[in-house]
Amino acid sequence: MHLILIGPPGAGKGTQAKILESEYGLKQLSTGDMLRAEIAAGSDLGKKAKAVMDSGNLVSDDIIVDMIASRLDQPDCAKGVIFDGFPRTVDQAEALDAMLADKGRPLDAVILFEVDEEALVSRLHTRIQQTIDAGQPVRGDDNEETMRHRLKVYRGQTAPILPYYEAAGLLKKVDGMLPIDHVTQALKALIK
Repeated sequence: MHLILIGPPGAGKGTQAKILESEYGLKQLSTGDMLRAEIAAGSDLGKKAKAVMDSGNLVSDDIIVDMIASRLDQPDCAKGVIFDGFPRTVDQAEALDAMLADKGRPLDAVILFEVDEEALVSRLHTRIQQTIDAGQPVRGDDNEETMRHRLKVYRGQTAPILPYYEAAGLLKKVDGMLPIDHVTQALKALIK
């Protein structure tokens, strides 16, 4: 099973990905984590990515797709994967689809977490207060200004791939505002 969970920051994708990993034996693939691992391992892909990043540029779609293709061949991905942070553009979606087709492992679903953005900002304030109440430090990027910027970036850069997946018949939707266990049940119903 190969899934993409998509939605704005704070929608609960990471929480649900961990639950799906545990329930179905899937592997969550974060392209950022994968890049760091390739660089740390000193692989050929890691060296290419590091050179690009060191020059201040973004790693090309080709390098990312090659990295994902290599990662899919590892045993912990045998039952399937949940893509996290990729694709973010139609070009990336097309490249991912082509690579998965070459491997005979097409996407099963792209699941959109539908959420109310103002409620996400409210959740952020609650999380910050809980962190403070617990006597823990608040992350530097845990603030309303950063959250609103991330939501704007999501709307501008990632949300435009939704029509691509809708046209392919892969887009499914879940109410991300429900309690965590309800979202989990809705996801399970969508992917069966």
